[in-house]
Amino acid sequence: MGLVVIILVLGIVMTVFGPSHVDHLTGRNVSNFLNAGTLIQIATDTSFFAVMAVGMTMVIISAGIDLSVGAIYAMSAVLMSLVLQRFTNAPPVEQVVVGMFLCCGIGLLAGLLNGVMVCRLGVHPFIITLGTMWVFRGIAFVTTKAMSILVPVSLTGFAKANLGLRKDLFPVPMVVMIIVTVVGAIFLQSTTWGRRIFAVGGNIEAAKYSGLKINRILTSVYALAGLCAGIAAFVGTSFYGASSSNDASGYELYVIASTVVGGASLNGGKGTAVGAFLGALLIVMIRQAIRTLQLDQNYEWIIIGVAIIVSVVLDRWSTVQAGRRLVRARQ
Repeated sequence: MGLVVIILVLGIVMTVFGPSHVDHLTGRNVSNFLNAGTLIQIATDTSFFAVMAVGMTMVIISAGIDLSVGAIYAMSAVLMSLVLQRFTNAPPVEQVVVGMFLCCGIGLLAGLLNGVMVCRLGVHPFIITLGTMWVFRGIAFVTTKAMSILVPVSLTGFAKANLGLRKDLFPVPMVVMIIVTVVGAIFLQSTTWGRRIFAVGGNIEAAKYSGLKINRILTSVYALAGLCAGIAAFVGTSFYGASSSNDASGYELYVIASTVVGGASLNGGKGTAVGAFLGALLIVMIRQAIRTLQLDQNYEWIIIGVAIIVSVVLDRWSTVQAGRRLVRARQ
């Protein structure tokens, strides 16, 4: 609820204090923020972070970390684009389906590789995913020779379908984000496997003595994080019409920030898919507020950094207070 309140306050501030412009379709004077085009664009910018943040939430709930999601995005996107060059004469629907399965499959396999190495090698996931981040990014660079690869127009037509809205509004990324968030929330809160992820992250020793398959659970969360990165890569590449080895550079930091700001605990055992979505939306709203209010964009990094620190401090304070309440209850 705190995130919702902050997002609403930011929206009100941008509406009241932000500049306005004349809408080219209606001829009316409208707010630079509170108009359909800007709101859809904010949702589009949020979608790529939020989809990956849902997968990252599962990793962080299990007390892990994944630094490779941005590189998985880039690798999935460029490999899909290269393969689709051989399907230029295929029907549009086939191109979209093949591209979707390629991107999601490559992301899933990359995440599965992360999970297997984390579980089998016994090395901290920070180190494993830091290494695979460079490997995946390097594969994307070598296969494309640092060049942009165009995707078939059928994919762009799919990602930019207006779904009955105005011709200049493209809500597909927003719809995908909402679907992934809802599915992620149901999976974490209403399935046995989802509850097991919380159990492993909350107390791995207790989970082990309870008979849970720790390695399977940990492997699955990294595979799901890779799958979410693949979904984001398909939607993002289709939307912008091209891919390159530099795609999603630095996204892993935004994704982790979205997850932490959304209430996930880096100690494990705590987090929600909806919180990850709200965290991503808040970060994009902060960036939008800086542009709308015509502030110095150099402050963007400072504000986002402060937001992350405050979120972690509040999480730590909440944990300490909960422990004190338990002690008082026992006394």
